[in-house]
Amino acid sequence: MEAPRRKVETTQIPRFSDELPAIHAWKEVPAFDTAEAEGQFWAAHQVDPRLMQMSIHRSDVRESTTITLRFDPRMLSRIKRIARRRYLNYQSMIKQWLSERMEQEMRE
Repeated sequence: MEAPRRKVETTQIPRFSDELPAIHAWKEVPAFDTAEAEGQFWAAHQVDPRLMQMSIHRSDVRESTTITLRFDPRMLSRIKRIARRRYLNYQSMIKQWLSERMEQEMRE
């Protein structure tokens, strides 16, 4: 017996109509004085589906990379204690320290 197929969700690209003028770049959208003016504009225009797809934020694996650091247990304990006093996550605090030091090194 064949296993049931799972439904795969896909991002639907909105249908493109030849009846309305298309916006191919966000700079084509004017600044609106009122919500009514904006509503009238969008009632008479449409966004090109390719522009819409390009505008969707996709997380990038390069945004964050996991590394392993080995700490002396006493040092890590002190770092965690400092972070707790500052109401911070100790890993976030370490990243903040590294960022601050890197900026200092870049200035020198």
